[in-house]
Amino acid sequence: MTPRQANLLTAAGLLALLFGVSTSAPRWAPLLARSFSNPGEEGNAEPSSTGGGSAEAEPAPTVERQINVKLFFQAADRPGLVIEERAVALAPELSRQVRTVVEELARGSRIGLQPTLAPSTRVLEVFVTARGVAYVDLSKEVAQDHPGGAEAELITVYSVVNSLTANFPAVKKVQILVDDRPASTLAGHVDLTRPLAADLTFLASAALAPTAPTP
Repeated sequence: MTPRQANLLTAAGLLALLFGVSTSAPRWAPLLARSFSNPGEEGNAEPSSTGGGSAEAEPAPTVERQINVKLFFQAADRPGLVIEERAVALAPELSRQVRTVVEELARGSRIGLQPTLAPSTRVLEVFVTARGVAYVDLSKEVAQDHPGGAEAELITVYSVVNSLTANFPAVKKVQILVDDRPASTLAGHVDLTRPLAADLTFLASAALAPTAPTP
């Protein structure tokens, strides 16, 4: 919503409130007059609404709908990415849902996995094209606060790419932008000048269980 749309919506709400107060004034004015003329009376039953209608029941509180998503974090005990499932709020638009997933990645793991994005990273904008390319614009901290190294950069990039393509069938590829501009790379190793498809070869292999020594 643009600032202009927000201003129009606010003005419309104020006009609606003013109209509601003015039209309902004949109903509540006598009640106010009675309360001021009998300030000492207590225990009187609340007056029923005019017209004989019953009082409207309070609306039931709305329950936030959620979906489970798969987030790719760095494994804590071995190289590669592992999946952490998490419930997040359901958004009405795909771009908003994509943004939520990237924001959850930046918040880090809840089960002790290693982060793939610097905690200072902010999601500036997200846009998904009709051809299935998700453009994810991240703040400059994603590069400035990156630890560096080819392996760490690959883990960062494909944690984002794999998380989005795994959760949203409509997203086929992901291109990462930095600070509102196309970026050639985050730390000098991974080409970000084109949209990237998922690559599950970066998943961590299963940890090997220790074997008993042979007699």
